[in-house]
Amino acid sequence: LSDSHVCLADERENARKLALAKRRSAGFDAGVPGRAAAYLREQLAYADAHGLPILYTGDFCDFVSDANLEAMREQLFSRDCFMAAGNHEYSQYVGEAPEDEAYKLQSYDRVQACCKNDLRFASREMNGVNFVAVDNVYYNFTARQLALLEQEIAKGKPIVLLMHTPVYTPELHDYMIHTLGEACGYLVGTPEEALAAYSPERRIQQTADGPTRAFVDYVQRQPLIRAVLAGHVHHDFETRLPGGARQIITGGGFRGCAREITFC
Repeated sequence: LSDSHVCLADERENARKLALAKRRSAGFDAGVPGRAAAYLREQLAYADAHGLPILYTGDFCDFVSDANLEAMREQLFSRDCFMAAGNHEYSQYVGEAPEDEAYKLQSYDRVQACCKNDLRFASREMNGVNFVAVDNVYYNFTARQLALLEQEIAKGKPIVLLMHTPVYTPELHDYMIHTLGEACGYLVGTPEEALAAYSPERRIQQTADGPTRAFVDYVQRQPLIRAVLAGHVHHDFETRLPGGARQIITGGGFRGCAREITFC
């Protein structure tokens, strides 16, 4: 599951956030009031009925509010859920300020308290497969994350990576720009030649720094990394990284998208 973009706010919030919740909810419901919430209930009920663990790749919440975080805790923390956070998990008012580490820290502790696993980096073995969740919500990875991933590789188990923002591949970038008509790819590790056509703001946002390039290069060279699960772009898509790992992007939960995946 990915990108439910739950938009709840109540009397504990100020008028600005109440207006944000109303506006954003209407957008995700696409003219059908309660549509996104109904899809989420259906998705969680399916997992419950079939005894399936939930792998969540971010943006359960559309913005930080008491009601959104309570919903995250009640609906995900209470289930068998392993999660990579999304950028909206830390968004105060959606697009109101540059998003960086300092911005994330304004709400990090509140969000982390609603999730079972460490949102920076976490691993969990299930049936011989090592699932590893990594935070790349602002189009970057860190040297510490790379060092931790190297330790996971050393365990010798096949790995499935969970992250919010997909890794660049040419076909995925082409799909975003030419099929969906987006102004940028919204991908991590995008090469400079592809970034050249972006607006200055998006080019700065999505330019990979040294640790990010090192992390992406490492992932692409590791045969034990068999799959990458991601979200963020709100559309289903599948592609392969240069090293052969299958990248599976799950579309927006608010659209009714969900996947049942068997790893064997």
